Amino acid sequence: MANGVDAPASNSSPSKTFHDVLIVGGGAAGTTVASLLKRRQPGLDIAVIEPSKDHWYQPAWTLVGAGAFDVEKTRRPTQSFIPRGVKWIQRRAIGFAPTENRVDLDDGSSVSYGSLVVALGIQLDWHKIEGLEATLGKNGVSSNYRADTAPYTWKCIREFQGGRALFTQPAMPIKCAGAPQKILYMAADRFKTRGLNADMSFFTPGAAIFGVPFYAKALDKVVASYGITPKFGHNLVAVDGLRRRATFDVTIDGKTTREDSGFDFLHVVPPQSAPEVLKGSPLADAAGWVSVDKQTLRHTQFSNVFGLGDCTNTPNSKTAAAVRAQAPVVAANLLSAREGSELQARYDGYASCPLTTSVGRIMLAEFAYDGVVTPSFPIDPRVPRRAYWWLKKSYLPSLYWQMLKGSLGPDWHAARTFPEAVPAIHP
Repeated sequence: MANGVDAPASNSSPSKTFHDVLIVGGGAAGTTVASLLKRRQPGLDIAVIEPSKDHWYQPAWTLVGAGAFDVEKTRRPTQSFIPRGVKWIQRRAIGFAPTENRVDLDDGSSVSYGSLVVALGIQLDWHKIEGLEATLGKNGVSSNYRADTAPYTWKCIREFQGGRALFTQPAMPIKCAGAPQKILYMAADRFKTRGLNADMSFFTPGAAIFGVPFYAKALDKVVASYGITPKFGHNLVAVDGLRRRATFDVTIDGKTTREDSGFDFLHVVPPQSAPEVLKGSPLADAAGWVSVDKQTLRHTQFSNVFGLGDCTNTPNSKTAAAVRAQAPVVAANLLSAREGSELQARYDGYASCPLTTSVGRIMLAEFAYDGVVTPSFPIDPRVPRRAYWWLKKSYLPSLYWQMLKGSLGPDWHAARTFPEAVPAIHP
């Protein structure tokens, strides 16, 4: 959904109780699909359920945390991206009844549909880390996963005078799996430029720095170049901001122990899960995610339901680039389904993760299902480049806002092969 800090829903109820296409979630995924459908069939009756009055460009929050982007430039009114002729229902969905083609809303009303698109995003479970909510945004504890605390990340980095700086990543899946590392490297670069003695560690429950080995080997070199200590098998479970202590569950060879670590600065990425409204619903799999075919994005049980974005169980990295690749597939296949035609469009699992290895250089990691390397350009994507910094800071924000209006821009990604040996890495 289009949430940075959740806004309250309006008091208005939907004026119609049926729509040809009902889209639940007006974030990047839902808004883009609405725009694409309206472009292809202007007469189609479409409604979008979305409670938030603001739409946030969340990929830039990492740059905000590094002092390289203004947080206010990441916010625009949701209304400005609802396509002309599309009904905006500013309520919150509280239940799904797909056998009756109905969605229930938080004001007691309900909306029926001919076709349903579920694009509810992902839920940030701050409460699952004991003590975190009470100290977040103070005591040297911050996170780039909220618009109101990303600027505090920059304050902490700017005022850091040396000592222990800890950066955490929760268990997958999370949105933008590279984000926990992006701020790690930019902070390291800031500290290095100032000549600070920083003891930096990166804590992750995983066994590798990144899920795609092709890029992980290159990122190992980035970590080593900064003198960062990777802590694999570590999961943050509690934070005591006043005492500046972080507590981790450490799992090694199947055995879990508990470990405390002091800090001067702590950047936290919260655990994440499927939205609560989906968990246990008829649309969800056992883990709570919308169950869809990973290529057609049609629901595995209900033929008039499609899902995309972070709320589905497709095995891809949850990024805005994935939404950009999925949206035209959903739009095309939904229209085909309405016409009774075979679904032709396919999603290949493409995602992109512009990894900021320093303030000024980026490793542009692009990949599809099964870790297939699919860069947009025929040059080694493991090499951090200054041109990609411009791409991240200037081009991609502009492309994102245009995407919401149905203009997807060029798509040049393709499976490509490169030498196995990791090239020289200069973060």
